Amino acid sequence: MRQIDRRPFVFALVLYLLAWMLGFPIRAQSAPLKDVECTLILDAASGETLYRDGVCDQRFSPASTFKVPLSLIGYDAGILSDEHTPAWDYKPEFKAVKRDQKTVDPTIWERDSVLWFSREITRRLGSERFAGYVSKFDYGNADVSGNTGKDDGLTRSWVNSSLKISPVEQVNFLRRLLAGKLPVSDKAHAMTEAILPSFQAGGWTVQGKTGTTRLGNGADKVNRSLGWFVGWAQRDGRKIVFARLVVDTKRSDTPKGPKARTMFLKDLPNLVR
Repeated sequence: MRQIDRRPFVFALVLYLLAWMLGFPIRAQSAPLKDVECTLILDAASGETLYRDGVCDQRFSPASTFKVPLSLIGYDAGILSDEHTPAWDYKPEFKAVKRDQKTVDPTIWERDSVLWFSREITRRLGSERFAGYVSKFDYGNADVSGNTGKDDGLTRSWVNSSLKISPVEQVNFLRRLLAGKLPVSDKAHAMTEAILPSFQAGGWTVQGKTGTTRLGNGADKVNRSLGWFVGWAQRDGRKIVFARLVVDTKRSDTPKGPKARTMFLKDLPNLVR
């Protein structure tokens, strides 16, 4: 019977123990990435779950769905006035993509999802007031610190950064918005509802906001494509709130938010009757 040479195994074990004792990082095998999908629909008034499918309690970057709470903040703080005021002109220092290099008002901001307009709102707020609003809203993890060491929380925290929220938290936030129970003025509630884009889906009038970003996965440097569509819908006096989330394991050059919206609008008439 052949004898097994155990010396290589013993040597490897000794090296592992030495590394552990001396505090060197020992990298564990990371779990394989999986696609994440969630569709969650609640009755706006009662909170009853009308439809739930997928992973709905995991937090991700809100991306441009954050424009919903940011609208509330902007109107409450007096930075925004009505559907079309203020109208801010584009400046080269904003470094925006070509389609956003234009004059933008609150309605265009929500409709076209213009990032530089969001950043102008938060800059006018300042870090302390901005963090205060997000904390009072109890929005997701309420972390607007931004990327570590970059001091960019005021302008980046909601885009693949520190701020994260789950679909469950999204719909509960929207219920509070529709009930007028968030700590902002009545005007802020009303104006936010007024400027959110509107769609039709099988007799439902839908208002909602998309969100798109790419998620990096730390040491593995994997880019994942994320898409949100969140909002509310009404038909025959009935009102619902919803969140659709799709996170792919692979990067996509096609914006996932609009795709999530298209699929949700197609599915909605069959999900809630």
